[in-house]
Amino acid sequence: MAAGPTISYLPRTIVFANGKGGVGKTSLVSNLAGLFAQGGLRVLTVDLDPQGNLATDLGYPVDDGRALFNALITGGPAPVLKDVGGRTGLDCIPGGPTFADVIGVMLTRTRRTGEDDLATMLWNLLAPLAGNYDLILIDTPPGDATINESALSIAHSVVIPTRADDASVNGLEILASRFVRARQTNPALRLLGVALFAIGSRSTRVTSEVRAAVEEVLEGSAPVFESRIRYLESAAYDQRAAGRMIHELEAGAEQAKAARLNFLRDQAKGQSGVAQLDPGMHTRNATGLAEDYEQLAREILRRQAEIDEESK
Repeated sequence: MAAGPTISYLPRTIVFANGKGGVGKTSLVSNLAGLFAQGGLRVLTVDLDPQGNLATDLGYPVDDGRALFNALITGGPAPVLKDVGGRTGLDCIPGGPTFADVIGVMLTRTRRTGEDDLATMLWNLLAPLAGNYDLILIDTPPGDATINESALSIAHSVVIPTRADDASVNGLEILASRFVRARQTNPALRLLGVALFAIGSRSTRVTSEVRAAVEEVLEGSAPVFESRIRYLESAAYDQRAAGRMIHELEAGAEQAKAARLNFLRDQAKGQSGVAQLDPGMHTRNATGLAEDYEQLAREILRRQAEIDEESK
């Protein structure tokens, strides 16, 4: 990292990363951020994935990433969206496709001056904000090594989501290499844990196999969280379509269920009632999935507290 930062990492900053896409990084960032904020913490999410999918998950306007690009290049203030979706304590820095252009600019500057690497740019962007938040959660793209390693170079810890398929587990090997390189400039970086994503609640054998594979790839250097996030296609669709997080869908599903029961009651009585259903609501029961996220949120906070204590 070029001259500028006074410490090697931003405290209580967690990167969500894997060398493969589609393993749940964005889903974890959005749902955990929402739960942490609901619990009274001040949370900042940073979308470093040029796809910008955090916008649809959290329900704020889709961004082209230009504001983030300009802030990084010019050293201007971060484009922070406050209390997104009316959620007190949850702020976001949106990403988008234009953000990816920063890589070309950064490489040009590095060749010319040897400075202004992306890690330094990110540090300069986030360091002035860090004191305002209890947690900073960073979403990363799967394929861009520069973005991933830069984020890891300024963070305190990393969460690695993985599915049960071989490609996802192989993505851990890619991430492990990036982690090793990042620790050369940020020796305080810690592996917070591995989160099992989209694994059935009854898939005991699959879960055991994934845990064994993860521990082999990472040589036992990272704990695998006990919590596992099960797969519920209707909830994933509803979250992206409505910008409502899983614990919010849980409440919506209960309201929709009550409306259906009221409709059936009215029909049984010969009344011409009309069910007040959310026409875009496909989820019938999100309780189990919401509990998965709540359990994982507790584990992450507990593990982060342990790392904070070790760092003192």
